[in-house]
Amino acid sequence: MIIPHKKYKIAFIGYRLGFGGAEKVMANLSIFFEKQGIEVHNIIVLDVVSYPFSGKLVNLGLLKNKRNGIFNKMCRLLFLNKYLNENKFDFIIDFRFRINPIQELLIAKWLYKSKTIFTVHSYLIDNYMPNWSFLTRFMHQDCYKMVVITNKAKELIEFKHHLNNVQTIYNPINIEEIQSKSIAAIDVNFDYIIGIGQMETNIKQFDKLIEAYSNSILPNQNIHLILLGDGERISILKSLVKQNNIEEKVHFLGFQENPYKYLKNAKFFVLSSLNEGLPNVILEALACGTPVVSFDCLSGPSEMILDKQNGLLVENQNVQKLTEAMNLFVEDYELYTFCKKNAFQSIRHFSIENIGKQWLDLMQINN
Repeated sequence: MIIPHKKYKIAFIGYRLGFGGAEKVMANLSIFFEKQGIEVHNIIVLDVVSYPFSGKLVNLGLLKNKRNGIFNKMCRLLFLNKYLNENKFDFIIDFRFRINPIQELLIAKWLYKSKTIFTVHSYLIDNYMPNWSFLTRFMHQDCYKMVVITNKAKELIEFKHHLNNVQTIYNPINIEEIQSKSIAAIDVNFDYIIGIGQMETNIKQFDKLIEAYSNSILPNQNIHLILLGDGERISILKSLVKQNNIEEKVHFLGFQENPYKYLKNAKFFVLSSLNEGLPNVILEALACGTPVVSFDCLSGPSEMILDKQNGLLVENQNVQKLTEAMNLFVEDYELYTFCKKNAFQSIRHFSIENIGKQWLDLMQINN
């Protein structure tokens, strides 16, 4: 008698299926797992769906009212508890920020009864676990795994909270999708470098990128700067551009559904962030064959960029060094072309197929 393979069921729990890096990982993994014959349920807290995904969608955001009071929150929590109990998932993978210790204690110890994997998508680990180590160990030391996206974050959690169930699995990227979309035409008739990210807060530090660009040789070489992203800080950034008399060279193109076509045609991508987790945009730039200049911030860039191999790592938060790196990529054609040639091959191990297999191995699922 042939014994059929077990049909695994996995619940992904995230805030939404759009906008963020963690949400993109969740969406990509849902597609990969479905292709492996795994039943995926995507449970989201907010009614935001813009990324392609696979599996069933459970949108708790549709149950949220305008007041979002304690009664409404309890109704959603009880609904989720019933849903998880009825489906008896083999694994729950939590992609959310977890900043309310009391709420998260309730979720970890009462709501989640299946094998649970908590993910950490930033070096700012206090957004995912309590600062009090005793409480963090009580909540998480018995979970199936704590998956982090950089080795530096793993080291920090192990040092600070003494957890021994932490494992690094990098963010995956869908290389085939990126390359397919990157060949689309753009209405740009000048050479340019590019920066991408949200402009709601200053975490991406586009002001420092604008300063570094203004002080570089690029404007005089007629190499423009394109910035993609939306947010309230755009007016501040535009004022900074005006102060530096580079209005004709800096272009704010807003949020783009397909940023890959702009990455593909850029001379190089620049990341000027204060801190990161594992910035997907670096991987996406390299997948487009575009080298990267980046602050060596905590964490992420140093685990993707090999200095003078596929990009340039710059002393963290040193704007003058950022300017010098941008100049170097313009002046040293041999170095630039060498990094550009290596860009794509350098991130092949971040493919969804490779990272997806690491997730299957973690859960000991052999399909």
